Amino acid sequence: MKYSMIYCLLCLVVVSCSMEENEPDTAIEDKMEVQEDQGAVAYSGDFMADAHPTSGLASVHENKVSLNLKDFKTDNGPLLEVYLATDKNATDFISLGELKGVEGDFSYSIPADVDLSKYDHVLIWCVEFSVNFGYAVLEMPVP
Repeated sequence: MKYSMIYCLLCLVVVSCSMEENEPDTAIEDKMEVQEDQGAVAYSGDFMADAHPTSGLASVHENKVSLNLKDFKTDNGPLLEVYLATDKNATDFISLGELKGVEGDFSYSIPADVDLSKYDHVLIWCVEFSVNFGYAVLEMPVP
């Protein structure tokens, strides 16, 4: 009888956990709606490896309020930050903050006064070792 109760409780836990996984993720849906309201893509570029394998797409929509990383992937490292820079060596840059993750889709706020024709490189920068993990060059789409 004791084992039957334990088995029933185990089944209940497994079923309830699997039901939660199948529910829609409203945070993802909300994120997609916000991106749709940003307008067409104004700048975009594919990530390229520098010191570490890095891939994905960087884009900025017409409203220029956020930098979006899609299908992004890089290696983990100590204190990685996302920079908008004038070149891939971070000669002149603006930090958008710490890298939110090494794999996935992420968004970073862009300060209102940033000139994207000047700061056209997106860098994944290791602050501790002054190393560029990977970068994307933001370009206007060809009509």
